Amino acid sequence: MKRRLILGLALATAVAPAASAQDKPIRLVTVGGALTEIVYALGAESQLVGVDTTSLYPPAARSLPQVGYMRALSAEGVLSLKPSLVVTTTAAGPATTLDQLRAAGIETVVLPDRYDYDSVIAKVEALGRITGKESQAAELVARGRADMDKLSAGLAGTHTRPRVLFLLAIGSGAPQVAGQNTAADGIIHLAGGVNAVEGYAGYRPLTPEAVIASRADYIVVTQQTVDQLGGLDAVLDQPTLRQTPAGRAGKVLSFDTMLLLGFGPRTPQAARQLAAALHPELAAAP
Repeated sequence: MKRRLILGLALATAVAPAASAQDKPIRLVTVGGALTEIVYALGAESQLVGVDTTSLYPPAARSLPQVGYMRALSAEGVLSLKPSLVVTTTAAGPATTLDQLRAAGIETVVLPDRYDYDSVIAKVEALGRITGKESQAAELVARGRADMDKLSAGLAGTHTRPRVLFLLAIGSGAPQVAGQNTAADGIIHLAGGVNAVEGYAGYRPLTPEAVIASRADYIVVTQQTVDQLGGLDAVLDQPTLRQTPAGRAGKVLSFDTMLLLGFGPRTPQAARQLAAALHPELAAAP
């Protein structure tokens, strides 16, 4: 079935309507944990035949065949599942693999992946059309908007914007610090905080200079980072963290990685939880 190409959110994004009754059922591969989570939230998981390794939630997604890590896909692994449609985001790649899938006749939809709630809505609406779950997508968007509006109203009554230093442990090297244009930066802003790292985009290794310059009021880490480093005390033992206001006060917050950084259907929940930790007065409000 021929599908239309829609340009939206300053990105060329192919969005496919659902298959009609005369068409074969969609055999869908999602590349990106947020996309997989959205499919389950819409009740369309029966269309999934494969996912990538970042698709960890809900737990049922882990039992599906995997096509590898989203940034290092191989065409062979995807093609072996005989999908009719692959949905991914601008974070996936390499581009040569996506080109190979298209050359093999596999429709490949690329959705925007920016770190704000509008991007989440765009992904939900697109997957609603693709899977034939438009009404469920509309309900999910409405609930999410209501939650985010309520959070925004609560944050409007706060008087501080805490400085937040986000750390992510990857492999055996030094933890990475999140700069601008990262999922961590996005969720910090949604929760009414300020990214304590300025001057660069992406992630860089933790350095004493960056820590001291951050003047962080809170340190935020993923639970996986806590586990990898050996506990919250081990997090604070990283270079000079105890010299920050957060380190001296022991203000270290940990969250599940996909909940905090996924920018999927649970983003309102993640923003609300982080906001409550950064702004204790929100928890006390009626």
